[in-house]
Amino acid sequence: MLPVNTLHPVRKPAYVTYGLIILNALVFLWQLTVPTSQLNQTFYQYAAVMCEVAQAPVSGETFLDIVRSMFFHGGWAHLVGNMTFLWIFGRNVENYFGSKRFLLFYVMWGFAAAFAETMINTGLCVPMIGASGAIAGVLGSYLILYPGTRVRVLIVFFRFFPKFYDIPALIVLGYWFVLQLFNGFLSLGANTLGGGVAFFAHIGGFVGGLVLAFIYMMLKGPPERVTYID
Repeated sequence: MLPVNTLHPVRKPAYVTYGLIILNALVFLWQLTVPTSQLNQTFYQYAAVMCEVAQAPVSGETFLDIVRSMFFHGGWAHLVGNMTFLWIFGRNVENYFGSKRFLLFYVMWGFAAAFAETMINTGLCVPMIGASGAIAGVLGSYLILYPGTRVRVLIVFFRFFPKFYDIPALIVLGYWFVLQLFNGFLSLGANTLGGGVAFFAHIGGFVGGLVLAFIYMMLKGPPERVTYID
């Protein structure tokens, strides 16, 4: 089930969302100029390494490492997948929060994701890279703000017969979160010294998005909703 678009209208330009996508793309293009033999060392030097975050969770260097980690990616598929989800769901979320608050919350979700993954893998000295955790916060917020909004998804049956369906965000994002939980618990105790998917970063970011959007909506009120007629 691959989301391709949300049917909720974007009321005004989401400049922070566009800017984040451009900045992530530029950082990745810079990564391509770094020799493969040196790239992993670059991640260790400039990204957040879990065992180091655990040793110094509150420090200027940890702050910078986590922020930088949000803009590194492990390959084209990693980058394109993350930026697609940010494009689909980020614009509506930014329209609701406002650009400045959205940027602040995005960074906060990135930190929630990094600390969640670190709590699970405290002794693992592996760098965390990617915008997935922060974007998971965007998804969690979207689930709270627009649960009934239809999301257009592509479903392929038996590797053939692709077809588009319009499915409520509650189902699409709920399914995504359950999948992260399932894979996260399966990964517990697995050998991840060679790297892998940071499922608990996704979970931490998503929960952070749920909580923050819920509190904010209680104070500000719900966003404008779209009525669908089948």
